Amino acid sequence: MKKLLSVVVLAFSVISPALSSPPATFSEAKVIAKQKIYLDQANSAMGDLYCGCKWTWVGKSGGRIDPESCGYETRKQQSRAERTEWEHIVPAWTLGHQRQCWQSGGREHCADDDPVFKAMEANLFNLYPAVGEVNGDRSNFNYGMASGVAPQYGQCKTKVDFNQRAAEPRDEVKGLVARATFYMFDRYKLNMSRQQQQLLMAWDKQHPVTVWEKERDRRISAIMGHSNPFVTGQRSWTSGYKPVGDGVVSAVAAQAPQPVPKPTLASASTAIGVIIGNQKSHVYHLPSGCPGYTQVSVKNQVSFTSESEAQAAGYRKAGNCK
Repeated sequence: MKKLLSVVVLAFSVISPALSSPPATFSEAKVIAKQKIYLDQANSAMGDLYCGCKWTWVGKSGGRIDPESCGYETRKQQSRAERTEWEHIVPAWTLGHQRQCWQSGGREHCADDDPVFKAMEANLFNLYPAVGEVNGDRSNFNYGMASGVAPQYGQCKTKVDFNQRAAEPRDEVKGLVARATFYMFDRYKLNMSRQQQQLLMAWDKQHPVTVWEKERDRRISAIMGHSNPFVTGQRSWTSGYKPVGDGVVSAVAAQAPQPVPKPTLASASTAIGVIIGNQKSHVYHLPSGCPGYTQVSVKNQVSFTSESEAQAAGYRKAGNCK
């Protein structure tokens, strides 16, 4: 009876991620994706994204590939061939290169300072476990046809054309990656080449939405608060489609910096002046006795009227406060 109950609880936790909220960072997204979306998929018939390999979970969000389950053979990178990695269906490079932050300082700068990039990088619709070696070989290449390329990974059907800088996924996921790409370009108002649009529109028609893709969409929508309209049929990408960009507005609104008011007499319960929190480290500083009070950058400042308010928001007092 106890065993049956534990199975029921596990199933509920995997397929019913109610009351969840979108991940704020890529690191957080990987953990949530494991726990809420793919936990029961490691030994499913679908397998990983590119090769259909089964795997065993390791650590918070990683996995170890079972090469025999899919006939996988290492091309070159043995260590990466042995593990799963989280593939961005639309590469982070592609997402970032259409943001000013990337031009100013690359991916790290975008992850630190651009709320839209943060939302794109952590978007669960764009993540899927994949064999690490194939993920690495795919790099930031667009999806394309690699018909002239011989098998590179044993029985794995995904191929990478290094000369043409294109990756052709196995047929089983061509529709899924097309609709995930449509979603990302539509939600964040990105520009897609005509050639890429034509290819993905063809894959969308040739490979209709599967039962698993619908279930994946349901699980993710319970966390993200919305579905992929290209999976549900609410939207359809056609020639000349104009991206909506609804994710750009929501990302900026959700992470808009909160202004810090000027200190006022007796406005905090513990000392004179407001309490300043660092929204990046989730540490707060008192106006008296905390050396870091004046050192929090303006872009990371958030104010509280009391320590209890700060603690309720998930902040902790700085360790160097006297």
